[in-house]
Amino acid sequence: MSMIHEGAEPRVQRPERTGTARSVLMCRPEHFTVVYRINPWMDPQSPTDTALAVRQWEQLRRVYTDLGFDVQLIDPIPGLPDMVYAANGGFVIDNIAYGASFTYAERQPEGPAYMDWFRAEGFEVAVPENINEGEGDFLLVGDTILAGTGFRSATASHAELARISGRDVVSLSLVDPNFYHLDTALSVLDSTPGREHIAYLPGAFDEPSLAVLRERYPDAILVNDEDASVLGLNSFSDGYNVVIASRATDFERQLREHGYNPIGVDLSELLLGGGGVKCCTLELRR
Repeated sequence: MSMIHEGAEPRVQRPERTGTARSVLMCRPEHFTVVYRINPWMDPQSPTDTALAVRQWEQLRRVYTDLGFDVQLIDPIPGLPDMVYAANGGFVIDNIAYGASFTYAERQPEGPAYMDWFRAEGFEVAVPENINEGEGDFLLVGDTILAGTGFRSATASHAELARISGRDVVSLSLVDPNFYHLDTALSVLDSTPGREHIAYLPGAFDEPSLAVLRERYPDAILVNDEDASVLGLNSFSDGYNVVIASRATDFERQLREHGYNPIGVDLSELLLGGGGVKCCTLELRR
């Protein structure tokens, strides 16, 4: 007979976490630098170190290969310093690649480059009619796609993706310019249908969006401003292993408490362009 002593905290039963190897697309930051400003993180007056960015990116790629991921590479193109942020290159589901159409002129050539890669690799490419920045603003959680708007992707792209994918697309409005893409403010920890689990920064969303998140994901991890400010939420999970910014220490603690295995990496140089782990990672779902 088991007893709970008076005053003792009841033990919370956490689901057993299971990792599933992923297939991802990455782009080596051979041309990374900050020469323009299209988000609050970027400052062309601050020096950048391309060689350091490459070394840090290589560390991330090694983490993925050590986890058994299939890591595909797209060739970087001179003059496109943000191409390293592969997540923005499209959204791939059921072998369909919904292409990106970027807000700012500086990044617009990336859209066709990624679509060319998708075609060459046998994906069915859906050329976008509306402005969208791929997995930066589209995150699959179970059978639902959470879709961000407010700074980059147009709301009309949400309906377009719903038609293309045949999935339920739920719109969320971002209100803090520091978190201009959904994947900087929300992380998918478990995308398995029936086990959906996320983490997010409440202050990045408007009140109607928060109401949606609270209703759909009552057990979500809420991340503090300090961890969000190093793009701690810009992470990538296989359902058990969660690759995060090494400086997001409280988020790391919470992940362990929820049964995950957080793996910290340092992408501080790429943070100067406004990107982190997830920005460098586009999931390929055949």
